[in-house]
Amino acid sequence: MKTFKLVSLDIVEEKNDDITQRRIKLQDGLIINREDDHGRWTIEAYVDDSYKEFFNSMVKSQEELIIQVKITKQSNRPATFLVSVVDTNMIGNAMNVIFMGTMVDRQREQVEKILKSLMDEGFQGEDLLEEFKRRGDEAKA
Repeated sequence: MKTFKLVSLDIVEEKNDDITQRRIKLQDGLIINREDDHGRWTIEAYVDDSYKEFFNSMVKSQEELIIQVKITKQSNRPATFLVSVVDTNMIGNAMNVIFMGTMVDRQREQVEKILKSLMDEGFQGEDLLEEFKRRGDEAKA
């Protein structure tokens, strides 16, 4: 396993047929390349407890989401991941959020292009996510 400093975290969301990014203000964070057979990464974000309701709802829904992170320093290009929130823990007036997922092998512009194309084709919500994953699997084959 390899561990890196997490310096920024954005959640990619669909709002009113637009792709937007919600910046999550980090107090601290780590990202771990698990180097397992599934190519999974663990992302641990230490954030203010004002995010409690937002992240706890994601744990309950077990919904997958797309996030973009910067690793080690702000000047690095963002890496894109398809993740689920697996757990949250309260620590005083802050909380720890644990994500688990895989890195998307495309550059940011390509990911946004695919998402935009899928939305133009009428995909929304869970159908959008499923078609995005299906096309990603086809591209890997």
